Amino acid sequence: MKLTAEASGGALVVSLGEARLDAAIAIQFKDRMREMLLQPSPRVVLDLSGVGFLDSSGLGAIVSVMKGLGPERKLELRGLTPNVEKVFRLTRMDSVFSIQPQAHQSGLRDAG
Repeated sequence: MKLTAEASGGALVVSLGEARLDAAIAIQFKDRMREMLLQPSPRVVLDLSGVGFLDSSGLGAIVSVMKGLGPERKLELRGLTPNVEKVFRLTRMDSVFSIQPQAHQSGLRDAG
């Protein structure tokens, strides 16, 4: 699993470099996140910009990570692709998580 972390702007930014966060990798994701979160930082930003598919196991893994941080640390999400954002919206988890808005990339689309 491709998971990287770096300190940036007072936050620990963790990037998931997988196309899917589903049952096949959810447990491994939680375990790796637990290791990375040993680094002290009041804010943790999870960058999901490479994730095109998220199922209930993946969503549960993200919730588990948030709960594991405790009340003194905050988990923020960024880079939600349309499919992943839809899962958060349909499950109303968009009201639980702090989600940074996705930058519009309309200039990058094929004019076609």
